[in-house]
Amino acid sequence: MEERGECSSSTSANNLDEIWAKLVSSDERYSDVEIRSDEKVITSETSATSSDTHSWCKIVRNPDLCSATLENKSQDAILVDGAVIHSDDTIVIKDGSQIIPGPDREGFVSYKFHIMSSPDGSQRQLKICVDADHAKCSICLNIWHDVVTVAPCLHNFCNGCFSEWLRRSNERHSAVLCPQCRAVVLFVGKNHFLRTIAEDMLRADSSLRRPEDEISLLDSYALVRSNLVIGSGKKNRKRAYTPLDDQSDGTYHQCPQCVTEVGDFGCKHDTVHLQCQACGGMMPSRTGFGIPQYCSGCDRPFCGAYWHALGVTGNGSYPVCSQDTFRPISEHPISSIPLLTHEKNLHEQKITDSCIRQMGRTLPDVISEWIQKLDNREIDRSRMMLNHAEMITARTFVCRDCHHKLVSFLLYWFRVSIPKYLLPPDASARQDCWYGYACRTQHRSEEHARKRNHVCRPTRGSNV
Repeated sequence: MEERGECSSSTSANNLDEIWAKLVSSDERYSDVEIRSDEKVITSETSATSSDTHSWCKIVRNPDLCSATLENKSQDAILVDGAVIHSDDTIVIKDGSQIIPGPDREGFVSYKFHIMSSPDGSQRQLKICVDADHAKCSICLNIWHDVVTVAPCLHNFCNGCFSEWLRRSNERHSAVLCPQCRAVVLFVGKNHFLRTIAEDMLRADSSLRRPEDEISLLDSYALVRSNLVIGSGKKNRKRAYTPLDDQSDGTYHQCPQCVTEVGDFGCKHDTVHLQCQACGGMMPSRTGFGIPQYCSGCDRPFCGAYWHALGVTGNGSYPVCSQDTFRPISEHPISSIPLLTHEKNLHEQKITDSCIRQMGRTLPDVISEWIQKLDNREIDRSRMMLNHAEMITARTFVCRDCHHKLVSFLLYWFRVSIPKYLLPPDASARQDCWYGYACRTQHRSEEHARKRNHVCRPTRGSNV
C-alpha cells in the first residue's frame, strides 16, 4: 500500500524518528500506515478494487498524547467508529478507533488506529496530561506565559496580563480585584510549578504558542519579580480621620457601623466582617438580619443590598456598592445578550437576537417570560451554571455576573423552543453538531460555527 504524509513545520527532527501511531489495515495486502509527525495528511489507496490514491484525512496528535483529532479531507463522507464524518468535519479518535475512508463499509479498506507506547512517551504523558482550557489566562485566553498566582482566590494569569491589570486598577480603583472572580487581591507571586506545566504543553502542541512579538510585549509589561503584598487599597489614598486610626491591634474592620450605630446596630471589637467582592468595602456579618449578604449563585459576599436597606451611602472613607450590583433576579436590568450566551458563539447569539426581533419582542420581555417558567419548574436546571440551582427563584438575590449566567441559561431554552420556521433561512437549514453546545471547534472555526447548529444537546462525546 502506498502512503504519503507531510509533517507540520513545527515538528522536531527527533519526533520524525519516532512512530507514535499507526493505521493498521484490515487487509493483509496493504502495509500499515506509520505516523511520525504530530500533524499528518494521509494520502493513500482507499479502495480494495482500485490503486488510485488521494488525500482523505488529516491526523493531528492531541496534547494529552493518548488521542488524536481526525479531519476528513476528502469530498465524500468517511466512517469513524460507525459515525459518519462529512467533509472538513473533525472527530477525536483514540487507540482502537476503526476508520473507513469512505461512506460505506463495502469496497473500502478498513483501518484501526493504534497509538504506539514507549517509556519516554508514558513519562511525558504523566507530566502534561492536562486539558489546555484549564491552563489558560482568563485575561488573554491563551496558555499561561510566566504564570503568576493571586491570593487568596488562587487564580492564575500571565505575568504581563496581570501586571497591566494591576497598573490600571491602581490608577482607577481603591482595591485590586481578581480579573476572574472579582475577589479582592492581597498577594501575587510567581508559580514555578504551573510554569513548568505550561511549557510542557507548548512543547507537546506547538499550535498553542504565541508569536514572538506578543511574548516580548507581555514580558515588557511584567512587574511581578517576587511575591508582592498588594493590600486592599491605594497606599496614597486620602480619607477622613476616624477613631479606627488609633487601633493598635492591627484589625481592619472599617465600615460605617464600626464608627457609629446604624439601624440600632454597632460593630464590636470581635464582630466578624465580610469584604464585598464588588467594591472591596467591609460590612458586618449578620446572618439573622434578614437581608442577603451572599450571592446565591456564587456564594460571594456583596454589600449593596445590606447598606441600601440601612439607607447608608458610600463616601471617601467607606466604599459602598450601588444597589444595582446585587439584587433579586427579577429586578436586574438586561439590555443585551450576555457574552456567555451559547458558549460565547457570536454567530448563535446573532441568530437568537434576530429571532427575538422577528417575533416582535424585546430581550427583557423574553427573559421575564422564562424566569416565570423557571419559577414554575418548567425547565431542566441540570446545566444552570449557578450554585444552589434548585433553590433559585425570581426573588433570589444574585450578583451581575451570576445574572448574566442565568440569562445565558434561559436563552438556551428559549432558542431550543423556537420552531425552525421562525429561524433565519440559513440557520434553519443547518444540521445539529454532534457535540452540540459542548463543541470546541465552534470557538476556533468560524466556518464550523456557521455550518452547524450548536444550540442543542450533544449526541457524541463525554457530555452526552
